[in-house]
Parts: sequence; C-alpha cells; structure tokens
Amino acid sequence: MSELSLTNMNLAVVAPAIALTLSGFVVVLLGLFFKNVSRALFLTVTALGLALAFAATFSLWDQNQLAFGGLVAADNFALVFNCVFLIGAVMSILLALNAHESGYLLYPEFFAIVMFAAVGMILMAGATNFLTLFVGLETLSISLYILAGFKKNEIRSLESAFKYFLLGAFASGFLLYGIAFIYGAAGSLDLAQVSTYVRNNGMAENPLMLLGGLLVVVGLGFKVAMVPFHMWAPDVYEGAPTPITAFMSTGSKAAGFAALLRVLISSTDGAVSDWVAVLWVLSVLSMFIGNIAAIVQSNLKRMLAYSSIAHAGYVLVGIVACLPVQTGNEAGAASVIFYLLSYTFMNIGAFGVISMISSKEKEYTTLNDVRGLAFQQPFVAVVMALFMFSLAGLPPTAGFVGKFYLFSAAVKAGHIPLVIIGVINSMISLYFYLGVVVVMFMKEAQQPIAAPKRIAAVTTSLFLAAVGTLGLGLFPSQLIGQLRIVVSRLL
Repeated sequence: MSELSLTNMNLAVVAPAIALTLSGFVVVLLGLFFKNVSRALFLTVTALGLALAFAATFSLWDQNQLAFGGLVAADNFALVFNCVFLIGAVMSILLALNAHESGYLLYPEFFAIVMFAAVGMILMAGATNFLTLFVGLETLSISLYILAGFKKNEIRSLESAFKYFLLGAFASGFLLYGIAFIYGAAGSLDLAQVSTYVRNNGMAENPLMLLGGLLVVVGLGFKVAMVPFHMWAPDVYEGAPTPITAFMSTGSKAAGFAALLRVLISSTDGAVSDWVAVLWVLSVLSMFIGNIAAIVQSNLKRMLAYSSIAHAGYVLVGIVACLPVQTGNEAGAASVIFYLLSYTFMNIGAFGVISMISSKEKEYTTLNDVRGLAFQQPFVAVVMALFMFSLAGLPPTAGFVGKFYLFSAAVKAGHIPLVIIGVINSMISLYFYLGVVVVMFMKEAQQPIAAPKRIAAVTTSLFLAAVGTLGLGLFPSQLIGQLRIVVSRLL
C-alpha cells in the first residue's frame, strides 16, 4: 500500500458509500433534533441516498480506479455487487413499509442502519486489502446485530440478536486471527502482494499462511452461512423482523461471497489444489445438511434459513469451478454473481409474501398458517409458488438458469462428481419447496386469512421480485455475457 495523502484518496471511488453514509447521518439527526418529523421525510432522504448511490455506481463503470492508496477498488466486479446490495436494500425497505411492520421498523434509526449495512457490503466487495475487508465486515455485522433485535418487545427477536452477536463476535475473531497470520507470513495485507508471496512460496509450505487462509474462510463462511458455520442462521432468521431477515439472507450472503471471490481470485496463485479440496467439502456439506434439515421444518422462516445454507453450497460449486484462476475460466465466477442476483429476487420475494399476509395480531410463518391460501388469496399464493419454483430450480425461473450456469461451469472445469451431488440435492429440495405449494393449493384452510392491505410499497417490492425472478429466467444471456466480461477483466 502506498503512502496515503490527500492526493491519492480519490473519494469519487467510494461515492456510493459516501452517499449512503451521509444520508444515514441526515436521517439520524432529523430524528434526534426534530421530534415531530414525518416518517415520509425519513423515507425521502433514504430514497435520495439510495438513488445517489445507484447513480454513483453507474458513473464509475469501466473506470477501474483505486482509492485510499489502493485499499479500495471501484472495478466493475465491485460495482456489479453494489447493484445487488442496493437492490436488496430497496426491496427490503419497501417491505418494511407494511402496515404491521411500521410499529417497530419505521424509525429513523432503521433507515440509517440499513444504509450503514449496505456501506459495509460495498466495502467488502471493493476491498483490495484485508484491512478494508475487516472494516467492511464489521460495519455490516454490527448493523445486522442491531436490526435483528429491532422487535425489542419480543423475546424471540432479542434472543436472535444476542445469539447472532455472540457467534458473530467469534467469527470476527477467527477472521482477524487469520488476517494476522497472513500478515505474519507475507508481510503485507494487500491482496496483490499476498498473491505474489503465495505464487513464489506456495501456501502449504508455510503453516502461518495455511492457517491464516483457513481462518479467513471461517470468518467469511459464517457470514454466508455455509456449513459448519451455519448454526446462527435458523434462530436469527426466525426471530428477526421478516423484512430484516430478507435483507440479511441476501445482502449479507452476497457480500460474503463477493469478498471470498476477490480473496481467492487475488491470492490463490500456487495453492489451487488446497483451496479446491477445502471448498469442495464445504459445498457438499452445506448442500446436504441444509436441504435435509429443511425437510423437517414446519416454520417457513426456518425452512428458508436451512434453504439458504443449501444455496451457499450451490454457490460454492461455482467458486470451485473458477479455480484455477486464469483467463478463459471466468464462467464459474460469472455464474456465482448471476446466481446471487437471482437469489436476491427470489428469496426477498418469499419473505415478502410472509410479511404481506401477516398482521399485527399474528405472523403467518408456519405451513399450517398458509393452508388453503390459494382459495383465499390466489394472487399471493401464485406469487409465492413462483418463488418456491425458482428456489427449487425449476424452469423458466432465474433459479433454474442460475443453477444451470453454476453446474455447467463446474462440468467444464472437470468437477462432475460435485455437479452430480448438486443435482441430487436439487431433487431433495423439491420435497419441501413443492410442499409449500401443495399446502397452499391442495389443502383446506384451517383458519381464515384476512386479505392483506394492499400497501403500494409492499406490492411494488413483490412485483420487482417477481419480474426479476422471471426476467432473469427468460432472458439471461445478455447479463451473463456482461458478467463474463467483468470477471475476465478481474482475472
């Protein structure tokens, strides 16, 4: 890292993060000094901050600049992930505008903390130095700890936040120890210099480097909820407010995989076989344990939590496929980005339906709660079925195309046994995804489900999720072509 000065800070590179940070501060200050401010003003400032972040992201396209002496990059790889994070934030905030969520979510702190969490995600995706990666991860983690406990009058929500905090603190400690070991071995925290060290010296030959790399995987593995670092996910997903669960399950996962991809692409020269073996095993464990545990769940939020663990395993298939890192081998990383964007739409959509049909009196989160939903709320049931089909990987949805690209890249890279395991797990997952559809369309309702209030914001979020799920499934070729170009430049 070069010496930092005012001339090489290059604040334009972090303009998306600056826009969100300043908007968050404005929202907090408005709530602090003006007690009678309308919530519409908080929402307006938040919308402006998100719009400016989107605009700054697009303005940086193809510039490939560095900021703060090489600590942060604004290459197209980071900018694509910025779009994923911002889309997830927008859709989750729209869900939070639901009538029964407004009692505990629509405070100025909520809008600010969601934006601060997005700042952490942006820093993780653009990190070219382990120091920046750690700062971004902690910014994201602390924000999510707070958001998970936002139902402060419910024991379950507070319990989920406390568990998330304790386990997250351990994971952060592992990551920090890993970074320290890597620094001790390579003498630098810069990913490019670490890559040079690994290329010249290997990884297995130096116990410090090997242990450091494994501990970094542990820290990032917690954030993406891969086995065996997944213990927090079911309880936290169930206890957190549903819009927060939607945001956490997509944005946090995308940020973790963005950081993992950049670390692997930047610093695995000479150690490909070591990483492939580790990630291969983690992928298989995540797929099997996530899907098998999801089968026995009667609570939809817990089922989607275990499903999220399995999807982390699918994404790891694509990461394994992009190793060794070389030009012409960009299909795996491109498929990972495509799948994470698809997952953002379909998973937020599924949680959005749960939020939409719930009320202040009752949160409809179990299979029995949605029995016969198609006979009472046919539109909502059809939309939920679409998201279940996509999560299961059925055509013509984004989930099907995403898995096709992931598995195709793995076949091309020669990991046929891993693809066979992935296909078997996709078949296992059909049981619980289609089980939700069967309960909605083929079972009698045990209780009347009141018609959800048609909140325009919530309907808009579900509409965006449905359009994204179908659009990426029907017209994926142009996007995947652009993603290949993005990844090839990074390689």
